[in-house]
Amino acid sequence: MTVVPLIKSQGIKTKLADWIRDCSSDQTYERWVEPFMGTGVVAFNVQPRKALMCDSNPYLISFYKAIQDGEITTEKVREFLTDEGVNLLQTEGEHYYAVRDRFNANRNPLDFLFLSRSCFNGMMRFNKKGSFNVPFCRKPNRFSQALITKISNQIAAVSSVIQQGDYEFKHQEFRDTIAEVNETDLVYCDPPYIGRHVDYFASWSENEEEELYALLMNARIPFIMSTWLKNCYRVNDYVFSLWGNCSLLMKEHFYHIGAKESNRNVVFEALLVNFDASRSLLIKELDIDSV
Repeated sequence: MTVVPLIKSQGIKTKLADWIRDCSSDQTYERWVEPFMGTGVVAFNVQPRKALMCDSNPYLISFYKAIQDGEITTEKVREFLTDEGVNLLQTEGEHYYAVRDRFNANRNPLDFLFLSRSCFNGMMRFNKKGSFNVPFCRKPNRFSQALITKISNQIAAVSSVIQQGDYEFKHQEFRDTIAEVNETDLVYCDPPYIGRHVDYFASWSENEEEELYALLMNARIPFIMSTWLKNCYRVNDYVFSLWGNCSLLMKEHFYHIGAKESNRNVVFEALLVNFDASRSLLIKELDIDSV
């Protein structure tokens, strides 16, 4: 059964987690390392015995640390969302903005969860000052008992994965995370997708993509890199111009999250690996124009 993460974001890998896990299944490693943890969905489904989970977004790290430390439990989540859901309904949705202001002032992990599950299209977006700025989803009855039960079950599943393993959550940049890796690690990278509009927490530039490539190559450790290969408009040229010495795997995927319905299209996802991923289809055997 797929473990579904509590926090939603653009580019979430829930439906791709099994594919990524299969790609890594032939590798032997002591620790799974993620410099771009995001929602954590990949690690929660790979379920390594030991993991280093890092992100530049401090609120994601604080949220999962709160689960790890027992500050967030199914009981607390059920009570919190029930109370806040009533307030949301009684104020015709205006309570959402009170919670958003409260979160931007106090950074409470439970408020972060509330916003993630009631904001417009489930997007996670912050302005340059680090404030959550996504508007309300316009559904005052958002937190039905069925949804609260679903979220509570997701809390239980994620908590179980974290508690059964040796997981370390750290707020830091990707450079610092890669500097910590050793030869017995396997690194999974899911940076913001270059060449596509993203505003998840920080921007992503060509220089950063090139720096990530150099750091991974110089580290001389096995890695898996997620990116996009092609959509209905264009091809990601960086896959070939920068990452061309890696093996390239592909899978068709549809994104349901986006500010505009026109932005929710089929994308061919790519995994770039520097080891033999024999369980998956290498796109080097295909004609790029045919996909």
